[in-house]
Amino acid sequence: MTDLQATLDSIYSDILPRVGEGKVADYIPELAKVDPRQFGMAIVTVDGKVYRVGDAGIAFSIQSISKVFMLTLALGKVGESLWKRVGREPSGSAFNSIVQLEHESGIPRNPFINAGAIAVSDVVMAGHAPREAIGELLRFVRYLADDESITIDDKVARSETQTGYRNVALANFMRAYRNLDHPVDHVLGVYFHQCALAMSCEQLARAGLFLAARGSNPMTGHSVVSPKRARRINALMLTCGHYDGSGDFAYHVGLPGKSGVGGGIFAVAPGIASIAVWSPGLNKVGNSQLGAVALEMLAARTGWSVFGD
Repeated sequence: MTDLQATLDSIYSDILPRVGEGKVADYIPELAKVDPRQFGMAIVTVDGKVYRVGDAGIAFSIQSISKVFMLTLALGKVGESLWKRVGREPSGSAFNSIVQLEHESGIPRNPFINAGAIAVSDVVMAGHAPREAIGELLRFVRYLADDESITIDDKVARSETQTGYRNVALANFMRAYRNLDHPVDHVLGVYFHQCALAMSCEQLARAGLFLAARGSNPMTGHSVVSPKRARRINALMLTCGHYDGSGDFAYHVGLPGKSGVGGGIFAVAPGIASIAVWSPGLNKVGNSQLGAVALEMLAARTGWSVFGD
């Protein structure tokens, strides 16, 4: 394997002059306050080695990256029957679009656009009060990362609750089509809090390592999901993980990945490592501008693309 610390250091030195590029997610007031001049990156290999650079220890709002962990929980609860509630196809539309949802009778195109993730949150809530469902997610992520210090940023959750009108519309629309079982305000309470999970690049890479290691966490020895389920979650991240920029990310980077409007991107090199990168400035489709550039550099310099080196 290439010297990963040297590779990370070279990526960091190439990115540094560009730090601050992109536009922070100003439609969520708390995220609008984040300094865009930050960049961090961490790699955790399946043999347990950790490599990091820049601001890899600073916690940030993981936002839609949380959808990967909620999807894992939902599949654990209901298995393949989940796919009656949500599809598995790329959307080609913005992450908060309502047009496709109406056209397809309230069944979201995939679990990573907002409507799909709201439906997934509804599944995880089954038999729980909202607070319990949020607690379940937090316990799960802490267990995966082996880190009890991970928290939910209540200010971000409150900020989203106060401004998330489009998500309220999506949830009501699905409820009208009977694709939500719980009251809309309860489901959205869970959804807004899951998106407000705060994690550093290192914590995020540790938490997602099971997807690089056939469903088991090699650092703890715990089995999280079956190898088949890990493979399928990775497939969904590759095809749907970057909203209407998913094809472009696959073309340039070639790794399963999930972005969030907090500026984070989580990516998986199957059988090798999990990677997390954070830079708050976003491109026009809502993905971290420099995060995507850094991952393209990493894939090129390591040959980790799933499509070959």
